[in-house]
Amino acid sequence: MHTVGELLRHWRQRRRLSQLDLAIASDVSARHVSLVETGKSNPSAEMIVRLADQLDVPLRERNRLLLAAGFAPRYAERPLDGAALQAAWDAVARVLRAHEPYPALVIDRRWNIVMTNRAIDRFLTNVAPDLLRPPVNMVRVGLDPRGLAPHIVNLADVRSLLRTRIGRQLATAPDPELTALYEELLAEGSEEADQPIESEIATPMIFRFGERELRLFSTTTTFGTPLDITLDEIAIESYYPMDAETGAYFTDMDRR
Repeated sequence: MHTVGELLRHWRQRRRLSQLDLAIASDVSARHVSLVETGKSNPSAEMIVRLADQLDVPLRERNRLLLAAGFAPRYAERPLDGAALQAAWDAVARVLRAHEPYPALVIDRRWNIVMTNRAIDRFLTNVAPDLLRPPVNMVRVGLDPRGLAPHIVNLADVRSLLRTRIGRQLATAPDPELTALYEELLAEGSEEADQPIESEIATPMIFRFGERELRLFSTTTTFGTPLDITLDEIAIESYYPMDAETGAYFTDMDRR
């Protein structure tokens, strides 16, 4: 089992900070940071949290730091649909409903789908049933040949975008299951490069269903300063039309 000092050093090095950098950001001496990392000084719970703040350590890993130092975990992990997080659940559900008729969904840290709005259902109609058995993974549904992959015109662009996002996520907070998903579906050189599709807004996701082509871009929303692990690890993915034809399609479908 690693000591709290070893874990803090690991996170500092992962963030590519010197002891002096961390000390200045945390308003402590570099000597104190050194003593904590070498185990010659036992940090208080407050000091651990202060250092973790500056190192942008995820809440799940902050609990690990606290446990390593002999303190009780500080951050709870409660189900989003439980009574304790009712206000958060209601807020997320309201955001999803308000985004209709356009698609929106909630994913967890491993890109498993937690909640969706009604507009998402249209995209899942022809997805293989086994891909829709919980937990439904957004990356797998999107890139599997039995999922949405055959309908994505610019699949290489989308794969590259996901590769960048998940690679950045793993650099921030390693996770074995997400790493396995990355290696399975996002390995470099696993597809032929498409001609880049230019956009004045963002990299589009272009779907083709029969003769109809839908062009969408996405935004990501997270909770600000969460104190619960569940809220720290979920994100709302909202999709918007990039042209009038796509917007009209969703508006027309919503009226039916």
